[in-house]
Amino acid sequence: MYPYPLVMNFVFVSLQRINTDRESTSTCLAKELAKNHKVLYVNAPIDRRAVLASGNDSYITAHIEAIKNKEEPLTQADANLWVLNPARIIESINWVPFTAVFSALNRINNYRFGKDIQEALDTLGFKDFVLINDKDIFRSFYLKDILKPRHYIYLDRDYTIGTDYWRKHGVELEPRLMRKSDAVVCNSLGFTRRAQKYNANSFYIGNGVELEQFCNLATGSAPDDLAAIPQPIIGYVGAIISLRLNIRLMVEAARAKPQWSFVLVGPEDEAFRASELHQLPNVYFLGKKHTKEIPNYIKHFDVCVNPQVINDITISNFPLKTVEYLALGKPVVATATDTMKEIFSEYTYLAEDTSSYLAQLEQALLQDTEVLQQQRIAFAKTFSWESVTEILLNCIHKISRQHPVPA
Repeated sequence: MYPYPLVMNFVFVSLQRINTDRESTSTCLAKELAKNHKVLYVNAPIDRRAVLASGNDSYITAHIEAIKNKEEPLTQADANLWVLNPARIIESINWVPFTAVFSALNRINNYRFGKDIQEALDTLGFKDFVLINDKDIFRSFYLKDILKPRHYIYLDRDYTIGTDYWRKHGVELEPRLMRKSDAVVCNSLGFTRRAQKYNANSFYIGNGVELEQFCNLATGSAPDDLAAIPQPIIGYVGAIISLRLNIRLMVEAARAKPQWSFVLVGPEDEAFRASELHQLPNVYFLGKKHTKEIPNYIKHFDVCVNPQVINDITISNFPLKTVEYLALGKPVVATATDTMKEIFSEYTYLAEDTSSYLAQLEQALLQDTEVLQQQRIAFAKTFSWESVTEILLNCIHKISRQHPVPA
């Protein structure tokens, strides 16, 4: 058996940047690993379309300006955590209709991206490392061959190929990427079952939550825009998008219970902005809030909901907001997706249609007790990033025993 060093080197590539106002699975894992190991987190490279566009978010704009000003791409964020803003521009190629041609061009992009990473690895002295790819199907497809890590781990935590951009080439390329990976780690049992079709080394690691900001929230007054809304408040926080949420169910529930207030906190897509929900007097859209503000909104909801529509994207997705709701002791009514049934059924109220939603909401309002609240909080505390990271490390140890690397 190959003995792992006490301090390991990790490299993360991801769709999510680490220097934003929201966390993701990869950013949280990277920060947790950096408590005891050395971690290089690689922000997504800039493509040609972003350089030419005018509507980029502030983080992409800052990255582009850093490239133009020839700023140092590698920075140290913490004692054991470094962040790389790749300096090389990659080409925008998703318009290519044929996957074979796309793959040839994508290899060129991967080599550009890989050069930036290799230069950072040389600077840091990372000659032996584990590369973790968080859903970057295209830009990191060839990095195992280019960078030659000790292990290449694919992190599957969302059904991205259910969207148009990723479906075009991802339906073919993601299974190939899973097969060539040394292991696939997943945050839901459904994703694990799917990954096991392509790679026997596919493991369920669960998901974590930054519990401190929820469990240690001080009692205080409700946010100003929530305080004037009549109770009981049925609340939702997160992206308000028709790809994930059931507009019809929400309209029917709000119509059926005009004495309840339905509050939605988060950014809306066009379908929601044009929906009948905006005409109903007991439905309130409070807009996007900073991540740090979210716990205080949840704290003042009477019942929390996750009214997902059932489709390929949601059926196995891990609903992180459910853990956040439970961490504050709140009763939760949610659509009965596979993950909700497999992991959360004992601590939530599950529904499948409008009538069962209304019945479960009634029960949630009537049955809430201090004992139930404490049980929910205790259950939520099992979803720590420390425990998820320990499971991830155990998976890496397992594949290392299968494929030992000589000293």
